[in-house]
Amino acid sequence: MTPEEFIAHWSASHGNLRRFLEDHVIPPIDDSTQKTAGEAAARAAVSRAFDMDLEDFTAGISSVSGAYEAAGQPHLTPPDPTIPQEPGAAAFFDVDNTLVQGASIVTFATGLWRRKYFRLSDFAPVAWKQIKFRVTGNENAEDVARGREQALEFIKGRRVDEMVALCEEIVDSTMVERIWPGTAELANQHIAAGQQVWLVTATPVELAQILARKLGFTGALGTVNEVKDGRFTGRLVGDILHGPGKKHAVAALAAVEGLDLERCTAYSDSINDMPMLTMVGTAVAINPDHKLRKEAIERGWEVRDFRNVRRAVRKFGLPALVAAAFSMGGWRVLRR
Repeated sequence: MTPEEFIAHWSASHGNLRRFLEDHVIPPIDDSTQKTAGEAAARAAVSRAFDMDLEDFTAGISSVSGAYEAAGQPHLTPPDPTIPQEPGAAAFFDVDNTLVQGASIVTFATGLWRRKYFRLSDFAPVAWKQIKFRVTGNENAEDVARGREQALEFIKGRRVDEMVALCEEIVDSTMVERIWPGTAELANQHIAAGQQVWLVTATPVELAQILARKLGFTGALGTVNEVKDGRFTGRLVGDILHGPGKKHAVAALAAVEGLDLERCTAYSDSINDMPMLTMVGTAVAINPDHKLRKEAIERGWEVRDFRNVRRAVRKFGLPALVAAAFSMGGWRVLRR
């Protein structure tokens, strides 16, 4: 018997033995027990890979699938064919005060109000919660829950295409000029290195994806609102993508996209994003709040603060800052 024949015979016989054991010695009991076994295996794998419960990972999958569905495709921007890609590596950016100055949801709501989407009195409670957060530096769980309800009331029954068109206008007229040039440059460095770049934010996914597409990022994960027959139902898919939710979504994205989290980088300004920051190989604090700055220093993380205008002018030059603030063409110069 030749070596090739021996290997073929050995493989066939062992395959037959395995089937004999599975079919006659230790056959599956029924579909229910197989489902339990499968869930147990998945739970163990998720726990080992991402240090989280299967339920949390499933919630993350819902966020990722919702983001893909909202975008109509997995990636908003295909990679530049002239740039060698680095498979498995990615950067995750928070939006508020990390990429964009201020709170994007307030900017978004203000834009909707100016377009007669709702009355000022409807927006007042949300604005008050945001002011309280800026003063205290803490997010109250009750405020977050109530803010969720109020935000959903704004969009219930509205057409998705109408909302997307409004988001386009708001991003172009208001948000682009509030982008931190330093953060945009960091994102562009990852793109130039052939890495994926994703926004991960509590902002509605439609708004986040428009911003990501305009900046040439790979995609965006955001809060997903349920859609039926082209209209928002007033319910969320999962929950607001906030705090631990970002960790769940990034873990799911890593599984779907084949990312190695040890080779990934996360950027945020808030202590609330510690779950996401601590799950990657490299964490960077951008314009950090007091608690995150302290934590970053203790952990030896890099800290970047673009809030000092004079420091920004020294780094980028006044002409570049002006161009970046008022035109997409200007910040593309920074990108190069």
